[in-house]
Amino acid sequence: MEVVILGGSRQVGRLAADAVEQLVRRKPDAVLGLATGSSPLPVYDELAARHGQGLDFCQASAFALDEYVGLPAGHPASYREVVRREFTNRVNIAPENVHVPDGTAADIPAACAAYEEAMAAAGGIDLQLLGVGTDGHIGFNEPSSSFASRTRIKSLIEQTRRDNARFFDNLGGVPHHVITQGLGTIMAARHVILLATGAQKAQAVRDLVEGPVAAICPASVLQFHPHATILLDEAAASALKLADFYRHTYENKPAWQGL
Repeated sequence: MEVVILGGSRQVGRLAADAVEQLVRRKPDAVLGLATGSSPLPVYDELAARHGQGLDFCQASAFALDEYVGLPAGHPASYREVVRREFTNRVNIAPENVHVPDGTAADIPAACAAYEEAMAAAGGIDLQLLGVGTDGHIGFNEPSSSFASRTRIKSLIEQTRRDNARFFDNLGGVPHHVITQGLGTIMAARHVILLATGAQKAQAVRDLVEGPVAAICPASVLQFHPHATILLDEAAASALKLADFYRHTYENKPAWQGL
């Protein structure tokens, strides 16, 4: 696990966008894993700007991490719409190459299995973007989630519903269930980049980076990932005991290692 501490969310977004750009230039048909929420928005803004300067996504494909269950098609808070609005409609990824779990499916388990099959058929995720919840969840893998889990339906804890209520008219409008890629699915991605900004994420960041690997903090499973990059601003890094070491390591990193 590499921990990189930067000055603010714009720097975090730029560095993550650098990794995506390098991947897409090296492998034009790259498979991207897309997160929603506030953390990846600077990344998407940066990638949209770079697309305007010639970065080509026409051969790439993308899979969203999760989707609410039961929101009608076109609902502005559905992750299908968020992914389109914030990223894929701003670049030239073909619409048929953008995949989101089907939260309106009549047979949810079958839809989850089909989503796993689609990722496998695409060759697996090359680079997965992640945020982290204040309780340490990634995707919608809430505390106590199995580290071996695959795409499935999950119930949201009330803290997560409260955290996400800002995207809805009120708390009552936030669904109680989601489809999410599992922790085992996320761990199968070849490169994982987790972004966290703001003091409200400091405890979760400390738990995932320096705490024990435990189901109470699902993101801690990334300690076992062979290529996990944790991008933080100063506020999100404020509880880390080894912050100075992480800064020193990044400042003296050989250029050939990349991100």
